[in-house]
Amino acid sequence: MEKLNVCLMNDSFPPAIDGVANAVTNYARVISDRLGRASVVTPYYPEADDSAFPFPVLRYPSLDVMKLVGYRAGLPFDAETMGRMEKQRFDIIHSHCPISSTVLARALRDRIDVPVVLTYHTKFDIDIANAVRGEFLREEAARFLVRNIAACDEVWTVSRGAGDNLRKLGYEGDYIVMPNGVDLPRGRVGDDAIEKAVTGYDLPAGVPVFLFVGRMMWYKGARITLDALKKLDAAGQDFRMVFVGSGADREEIMAYSSSLGLDGKVLFAPAIRDREVIRAWYCRADLFLFPSTFDTNGLVVREAAACGLGSVLVAGSCAAEDVTDGVNGILMEENAGSMAEKLTAVCADLGLARRIGGNAQRDLYISWEDAVKNAYERYGTVIDNYRRGLYQEHDRLTDGLLHGLASAMDGVNRGRERYRHMQEEITSGVEEVRESLADGFGDLREELTDGLEELKDGLSDGAHHLKDRLEELGKKMER
Repeated sequence: MEKLNVCLMNDSFPPAIDGVANAVTNYARVISDRLGRASVVTPYYPEADDSAFPFPVLRYPSLDVMKLVGYRAGLPFDAETMGRMEKQRFDIIHSHCPISSTVLARALRDRIDVPVVLTYHTKFDIDIANAVRGEFLREEAARFLVRNIAACDEVWTVSRGAGDNLRKLGYEGDYIVMPNGVDLPRGRVGDDAIEKAVTGYDLPAGVPVFLFVGRMMWYKGARITLDALKKLDAAGQDFRMVFVGSGADREEIMAYSSSLGLDGKVLFAPAIRDREVIRAWYCRADLFLFPSTFDTNGLVVREAAACGLGSVLVAGSCAAEDVTDGVNGILMEENAGSMAEKLTAVCADLGLARRIGGNAQRDLYISWEDAVKNAYERYGTVIDNYRRGLYQEHDRLTDGLLHGLASAMDGVNRGRERYRHMQEEITSGVEEVRESLADGFGDLREELTDGLEELKDGLSDGAHHLKDRLEELGKKMER
């Protein structure tokens, strides 16, 4: 297989933590370790430390909009960043976000003439609805998004449901389903690791433990989960529910749990970056509760499956794709009553939960190594199609604007390069003058030194001669 040089772009990347940032990290890791070369291009974060990554990370200017959308917004029209990217000689550009990253990807394509692939990970209609006020502005934002996506050479989605969401947004082009993987190995951790990870949390033996791992946002289905648990509590069923993660709605979710009287049974742990500790939590739980219809892939469901933990999912959701109810997962309707009914049945038979977890490990698990290998093989096809002219021409208005901006950034970079050469020439000229003056002063110093030595010798000879003459005169006067 030909070794490719891949440019990976995304609007989020560590220290920002989400499923897409995790996907890009693993794409870069697997490609760099086993297949070719990869670089990540992502917005600047003031607390970022990229030194630990075994691949290059190029940061470009960003704007702090954390309070609005929870991320820093990339500012893609930066000439210095474009100049650095052009020098990398990339074979293909793979964007994982259809906003700033894809704008930058298209501008770079204009400069280096290689194809752009976009992976659609997230239901952006929900993000737009949360971030944009007013129906007109939302429609315009959706149209911009679709135009940006359609301008890519090939579009991938992480699930069939993600493709359906693209159609809902108004995208009419083709796409390929390219699932993500998980970075946890298949199998369980030891009892000692589990005990260490859960120390300090009240998890009595024999009491069912339910788990959620991810961003603490209402759209992940947290209200359905808490309302269902309230029903279990009211029915006298003992349990423990652990939410692991951080997010903009965390404080509200904790307050709502407390208002339901679930303190002591519903526990909250902070976001955990240590993947072995996350594995331990998956291995300790009896069921993973994920009633989200927002997520397009639900990587956490496959992470849980890697550890032999089955999930409770909304039937028809993207996260429930490839799940058979009662076999490798549990499917529910999108309401608290349905979840409560499913959990009650499992609490009466924890052996069922273990059997479902084992089947999930067998059926749902896919490693990042396998997922990225599949994508990497497709890169070769995309590059070949692009070179053969099989993709549509990019002659829309936005492409013309991007061409102008890319050309302007190139002009800035060429101006900078000329200025740098001028500085080098001036520095070199000054250095030559300095060396010439230094040589001249050196020669003058040597001549002065020699002259002074000659003068010194002459004065010394003259003094001796005068002394001899005085002595002779003295002798004559004595006579």
